[in-house]
Amino acid sequence: MNELLFMAVAFITGGILGILFFGGLWLTVRKAVASKTPAWWFLGSLILRIGAVLAGFYLIMQRGSWLIGLLCLLGFIIARVIVLRLTRDYESAHLDIKEAHYES
Repeated sequence: MNELLFMAVAFITGGILGILFFGGLWLTVRKAVASKTPAWWFLGSLILRIGAVLAGFYLIMQRGSWLIGLLCLLGFIIARVIVLRLTRDYESAHLDIKEAHYES
């Protein structure tokens, strides 16, 4: 039972790490486009996002099972799909509002 609980924790942790990584990337792109120094936004974000994900995967993998790491990676990948879908819907909704504003 303890192993099953840790598998669920690994999956959820992977999802959280994925949301932080890909959500952070989306926010970085939005901020960097409007910035005078976009390179600093991208570099700082890259270091923070990769550092957080590597630390999270390292802590999860301390359990020692490849299955735990695989579940964490699966949660990470599923979070990518979710963030991609949410941000696409967000961008298309805001684009529709802007187009309607310019047409009137």
